[in-house]
Amino acid sequence: MPLIPSTKQVAIAHKFAIGGHGRFSLIAGPCAIESEAMALEVAAALKQICKELHINLVYKSSYDKANRSSIHAERGVGMEKGLEILQKVKRTYHLPIVTDVHESWQCAPAAEVADVLQIPAFLARQTDLLIAAAKTGKVVNVKKGQFMAPWDMKNVITKLEESGCRSILLCERGSSFGYNNLVVDMTGLIEMRSYGYPVVFDATHAVQKPGGQGTSTGGNRALVPPLMRAALAVGVDAVFAEVHPNPDKAFSDGPNQLNLKDIKSVLQTAIQVDDIVKGAM
Repeated sequence: MPLIPSTKQVAIAHKFAIGGHGRFSLIAGPCAIESEAMALEVAAALKQICKELHINLVYKSSYDKANRSSIHAERGVGMEKGLEILQKVKRTYHLPIVTDVHESWQCAPAAEVADVLQIPAFLARQTDLLIAAAKTGKVVNVKKGQFMAPWDMKNVITKLEESGCRSILLCERGSSFGYNNLVVDMTGLIEMRSYGYPVVFDATHAVQKPGGQGTSTGGNRALVPPLMRAALAVGVDAVFAEVHPNPDKAFSDGPNQLNLKDIKSVLQTAIQVDDIVKGAM
């Protein structure tokens, strides 16, 4: 009997699929698009690393961080410029793209570039946003709200399916545990995977301290690798990790973003865990 039941496979831009019993895929990039040069730098490095390690890569970055702690915080380059940069990353490195959408009207223009539309955790129950994302025909990656139980995601799935979407990824990024703290319930990953769709583990947001620095979010990136390994040990299908060349200078989520120079060694260890678990399935 397999340790973890298989899920359906969700095709990503006709390049590869997330799900089933294959090696985990990586969704990674800087939290926010800060410049074209940095976006291209990170994309090039991640593509080379993933090629060497035989990991499928989806490039992630946000054109707008709409849920910042402070009104004065950097939000990114904006939708028009951001999508231009993501299109250049896609064209230059032939990578599938995922980016966040925050309002229903953003879904159609974002889908002209992105292969996967991501629903932020705070918006996981926003029906109109889910419907608009579903109607684009793109893959939809929904981050489970910090305030939601794993089984609450069944209603999210129903909203997407009844709106015509069958290419769904469910993403765990931790649950609120008291003030400014998140915890990850590993049994919740198994619960969500039992619904038949691939599960993504957001390793960097799971170590956040939301609002923990007063006007910005805190976190502890040193905890990312062990949580990533733990999630792979229960059989997740993809890992989400925000990666930056200089996290301490990042526009957003600096304390929990991984340094680009460290990501290869983190992934090498993650592969060892994944191979053991997938080999037993």
